[in-house]
Amino acid sequence: MDSLFPDELLSETQAPAPLAQRMRPRTFDEFIGQEELLAPGKPLREAIERDLLQSIILWGPPGTGKTTLARIIADTTKARFVSFSAVLSGIKEIRDVMAVAERLRRTTGRRTIVFIDEIHRFNKAQQDAFLPRVEAGDIVLIGATTENPSFEVNAALLSRSKVFVLRGLTADEIATIVTRALEDPRRGLGASRVAVGSDAIRAIAMYANGDARSALNLLELSVAAAPDAEGERRVDTARVEQAIQRRALLYDKGGEEHYNLISALHKSMRNSDPDAAVYWLARLLEAGEDPMYVARRLVRFASEDIGNADPQGLTVAVAAKEAVHFIGMPEGNTALAQAAIYLATAPKSNAVYEAYNHAASDAQTDIAQPVPLHLRNAPTRLMKELEYGKGYQYAHEQAEGVAGMTCLPPALEGRRYYQPTERGFEKEIKRRIDGWDAIKKRRSTP
Repeated sequence: MDSLFPDELLSETQAPAPLAQRMRPRTFDEFIGQEELLAPGKPLREAIERDLLQSIILWGPPGTGKTTLARIIADTTKARFVSFSAVLSGIKEIRDVMAVAERLRRTTGRRTIVFIDEIHRFNKAQQDAFLPRVEAGDIVLIGATTENPSFEVNAALLSRSKVFVLRGLTADEIATIVTRALEDPRRGLGASRVAVGSDAIRAIAMYANGDARSALNLLELSVAAAPDAEGERRVDTARVEQAIQRRALLYDKGGEEHYNLISALHKSMRNSDPDAAVYWLARLLEAGEDPMYVARRLVRFASEDIGNADPQGLTVAVAAKEAVHFIGMPEGNTALAQAAIYLATAPKSNAVYEAYNHAASDAQTDIAQPVPLHLRNAPTRLMKELEYGKGYQYAHEQAEGVAGMTCLPPALEGRRYYQPTERGFEKEIKRRIDGWDAIKKRRSTP
């Protein structure tokens, strides 16, 4: 079996592995969390223990057990086990392994399990190299990714694999992992004189944000930085806070969480929930999202979900964008918060959005209708001879400021794209449109 963790072969004279590496679970009994997938009797665990695993994709946040599962599989299977890192491996290495797998399957019937860490970092050509061998049954593919496989894994490869979603660990699960590391005398810190208070353990669990590796790294750093008092290192909450200056929020500007958070902000504003809106806004900004991207989304929301129910919403959103551009961050965060709260509490209407979509659909699918002659300008003599502008009625010369002529092409006459609601200022707009329709109808009747 090719070693999944070659650094474990280092001699004892070299620096010890990090605590997170030493405490990595070796069996299901040591595994914390993911009971939905790995409790006794669950299909994934049964397949691993019975060595009947088929190609799978393990999708979840960092530090939730994806690589640990690969290690358990490596220790369990009778198949040849090969691991790749998408960061380090190229197409040549992939093809070499695939050739060996094909030959092994043909000559001995033995299959090869291929583990790909960070499979989302492989490009299309690299992923395609696995496909023929997966289809032929020469290899069983195990891919680990923090990104949504729907976007990052080739559709053909994805259709031949079962996706298992690993969740972020709970604070209680992280606390259990930290406590176990403190008590383990061989692989953990149990042989050292270390005192870590329950409040500090809880603080580590909260800072880790569902990532066991992050929690153990923070524990190790906190212990290393603690002063030695009478042969004992004591870690309290203050020491933990000193070890890490800022909580590492789970976020990837180009990944799924980016779209999840902006979707949550948009839908919270749409549902008139200012508290949720400002929370999701803060999550985006504190994680390092580009504030101008957020500002652009607020401007879009002002037209798409508020429109003319409160025309001031667009003004507020554009002003927030200008404020962020003018004063920068972090000072601009309050301008964005002000805009998000205003938009969340404004009356809602998607009538403008629907009007444009319906008009765009007609523009794309119908035969292009010519502009009626009475709406055309006639700057030349030829145009006047061709009756450009004939029949045009100047609205300002009418008593109510509205002419009786129609402005849509004859084939679309009577089509209604904009349907104002009874909410906010659109109620007034609806009253005006109904009045103008009555005037036009009266004037067009012989």
